[in-house]
Amino acid sequence: MGTRRLYYLGPEGTFTHQAALEAARLLGGDVTPEPLADAASIVRAVGEGSGWGVIAWENNVEGYVVPNLDMLIDAADVAGFARVGVDVTFCAFVTQATYDEAMRSRADGESELDAVCRMCTSASAHPHGLAQCRRFTQSHRLREVPAASNAAACRDLIDGRIAFGPEICGRLYGLRRVARHVEDFHGARTEFLVIARRDDARAELDAACARGVAEFESILTFIPLATGPGVLADALDAIRDAGLNMTSFISRPIKGHDGTYSFIATLDAAPWEPRFHALLVEIIEHGDWIKTLAVYPRRERPHPPVDEWMLPQGGVRCTMETNAIETNGASSALASDDATMRKELLW
Repeated sequence: MGTRRLYYLGPEGTFTHQAALEAARLLGGDVTPEPLADAASIVRAVGEGSGWGVIAWENNVEGYVVPNLDMLIDAADVAGFARVGVDVTFCAFVTQATYDEAMRSRADGESELDAVCRMCTSASAHPHGLAQCRRFTQSHRLREVPAASNAAACRDLIDGRIAFGPEICGRLYGLRRVARHVEDFHGARTEFLVIARRDDARAELDAACARGVAEFESILTFIPLATGPGVLADALDAIRDAGLNMTSFISRPIKGHDGTYSFIATLDAAPWEPRFHALLVEIIEHGDWIKTLAVYPRRERPHPPVDEWMLPQGGVRCTMETNAIETNGASSALASDDATMRKELLW
């Protein structure tokens, strides 16, 4: 069949590039990563049959990469068949000229980083990258400048601006690194989907089954054509009654139509399994629109409890041992007219 192109969000050095290299290793065969300018170009090239693609799907800090999610929902003949993850950590880079000028004007006792940031007025990265490094930009009073990708921000870096990107970008684009780990949350990770035309995706999944892969995960989107009380609950009941474990559930608006949504569920099963197949038939017979966005080999995931320190500010929880309510560390007896509950629940 010859070399197969594997498109990724370029230029070299992006996290998607790293995901493409990992996908090429896992997929085997003669796969050649090739950069494209944006995710829309990747989805379009895959739909035209000129190769496979890698797109960012979900980040454990910023959540789903919504434009890519929407594109996959709307794509006519594209589906995901593999999933790879990349640890995400950002370095702050400047041009050598900016660094040299900052060092020449550096005040006594001023840190190298503060001197550089004093010379800069803005910071650039992909919008998700900017969102993950917001404490840094705010603490140094830098204006955010979105870029097509983190690597593109580094490649196109101008004097007087900071770029956030993977460490490899410093070597690739001749930049001076002034800080490591500038992301707000350590332990960030982005999951990527490997996408192909739907017939190719099914062939790859059949090959995975032939290799002995037994457990899969699927991403399903559906749109109830009827609206009103209980419509969504009925769909969720059907998933529960089928005995399927749902690990994620979100909604996206149908663009330009108030009050209409598509719903996206991630399930621990494959569409060809009898219980999943029966669920799909039930949804179709109900008259709803449905589409499988991706199926890929299932990986074990952690199931940690939600500790108290992880909870947001405000809100109400019941401490069952003492039958008391707590919020922000304060507690009181459980009562329907409690002032704390009235405040937090607006009842």
